[in-house]
Amino acid sequence: MRAADLPAVAGVLSAREIARSAASIAAAQEPDGAVPWFTGGHTDPWDHVESAMALTAAGLHDLARAAYVWSAKTQRDDGSWPMQFRQGTIENHDADTNFCAYLATGLLHFLQISGDRDFVAELWPTVRAGIDFVLTLQGEYGEIYWSAGESGHSGTALLTGSSSIFHSLGCAVELADRLGDPRPDWVRARHRLGTALRDHPEAFLDKSRYSMDWYYPILSGAIRAPAARTRIDAHWTTFVVPDLGARCVSDAPWVTGAETCELVLALDAINDTASATTLFTQIQHLREPDGSYWTGLVFADGKRWPEERTTWTAAAVILAADALSRTTPGNSIFRTARPD
Repeated sequence: MRAADLPAVAGVLSAREIARSAASIAAAQEPDGAVPWFTGGHTDPWDHVESAMALTAAGLHDLARAAYVWSAKTQRDDGSWPMQFRQGTIENHDADTNFCAYLATGLLHFLQISGDRDFVAELWPTVRAGIDFVLTLQGEYGEIYWSAGESGHSGTALLTGSSSIFHSLGCAVELADRLGDPRPDWVRARHRLGTALRDHPEAFLDKSRYSMDWYYPILSGAIRAPAARTRIDAHWTTFVVPDLGARCVSDAPWVTGAETCELVLALDAINDTASATTLFTQIQHLREPDGSYWTGLVFADGKRWPEERTTWTAAAVILAADALSRTTPGNSIFRTARPD
């Protein structure tokens, strides 16, 4: 891909720097297509898809295809995926519903950018089985239980996870329509989930100390203006550290790159481009010259923690850069979330 076709944010990251970040992700990809957290680290199905999306946005379509084929090959007969792999071996057999839904987001993004309908159609049964599995775990209010194992489901719903599933369901419905396989049952399930996210906080475990519970209902499209603006303003000083980025949790002196870039995407989705660009600029203190990114910084003592440069952090940076720069046809994957 020509540099002119790569995302770039003027004065912050050039197209060449974005290409280096994509290369840092590609360098960790394993021969079977899996994208672990870092070379030799474990792979989870959600962050794997996030990395595939970044590879797509950076024009590395063949590597993204390999990643999505890995997803298809590792899906179980019930439509789920194990939570964690390491170099081809399953380390955690439980299923995280959010992980199982996210392939729909990745493949809609891939279709928007590559136009490769045949490839997406080939993987459509994998998406369909994953979404059908997730919806077997929908609760009383429309919430989605977060995990399932040998003893059944967890009985617990998480606001962040259910918000991400809401977005993935919208992508799945869009794919279903585009591929001539409409799923009105998914539309109804998504509407129930959206209602739960907006109107039934009692359905979700209280994890309000996590910044993701603050911004994810906005990032997912479940909450939009004016309620989104009110939500952002209410907790801005709790989670945003001036000049450094966003905290992962409210009660720890720790800013993280992925959460900051997801907040950038949420702000972009409600047209607060100025705040989004400022945060995106500030989080570049986590960048290394090879384009990789440290997961976070403990600002109380100025130390990187954990001492990992994660593929999914670089991926979040690339996706945020694409959204801010409006570069690829997939730049609006979060901004134009389907209404319910």
